[in-house]
Amino acid sequence: MSALICGSFAFDTIMVFDDKFKNHILPDKVHILNVSFMVPALRREFGGCAGNIAYGLKLLGGEPLPMGAVGKDFGAYAAWMDQCGIRRDHIKVIDGAYTAQAFITTDMDDNQITAFHPGAMGFAHENRVTDAAGVRLGIVSPDGRQGMMEHAAQFAAAGIPFIFDPGQGMPMFDGDDLSRFIEQAAWVTVNDYEAQLLQERTGLSPRQIAERVRALVVTLGAGGSQIYTEGRRIDIPCATPVKVADPTGCGDAYRAGLLYGLMNELDWESTGRIASLMGAMKIEQPGTQNYRFSHDEFSARFKASYGYIF
Repeated sequence: MSALICGSFAFDTIMVFDDKFKNHILPDKVHILNVSFMVPALRREFGGCAGNIAYGLKLLGGEPLPMGAVGKDFGAYAAWMDQCGIRRDHIKVIDGAYTAQAFITTDMDDNQITAFHPGAMGFAHENRVTDAAGVRLGIVSPDGRQGMMEHAAQFAAAGIPFIFDPGQGMPMFDGDDLSRFIEQAAWVTVNDYEAQLLQERTGLSPRQIAERVRALVVTLGAGGSQIYTEGRRIDIPCATPVKVADPTGCGDAYRAGLLYGLMNELDWESTGRIASLMGAMKIEQPGTQNYRFSHDEFSARFKASYGYIF
């Protein structure tokens, strides 16, 4: 069974400024800001929500089917997907655009200045859910606004249950939009900050949202996660990472775990723990698609963390 993963693909260019922004930005001159930061450390990573989720699901042994719009510069990313054995059937190349790109500069206080170019994301709606055959569940993750809205409606019309994952796309939608997503979705997943925004914009409490879907999943970072389903709340403990290298992409790794549990019809206690361990194993490596493990390694970590094998 394939999981259709609708969302973004992006290149993340990450630069490290070996100082503090505050030492170079004059507070009384921000209206005429003109600064340059020397960044001796730089790396370019493959990213985007659909790419990251597909990568994690493939590691777990699932069959991801990502769907997204990319630009004329996608060649290196395409080669990486082929190396990982991830299908590209529904990756649409927009010849006149660049793949979405984030340029992130981090200083020694962990402050970040980010410039994001959406590029081909704006053409996500040119893909249609019904173009993919043999799909039994899916996810709508951050992407172009029109693409997210149309893909959710197409999943619902086709009777295919899907996860709604607004993520950093939350600011694009008002309360009515978000309420419509909730009514269409089978599951909703957000972090704690997004959960607060979702509540404020829809006027619905977590339990009220959970009444409208099969489950609401709220991640709490180091605090683990909570799954609201069937009138109860399941508390999922956080898996302990060996080290903390980079939190970027942990949410996508978690969502890959959710998809894996749903595809294999596991109980929520095990599904949540698989997702939590995925986030912990991702955070141990820099970048979003640089963590790796075998089936046996994941099973051993799961048993060591939770005391049983799912």
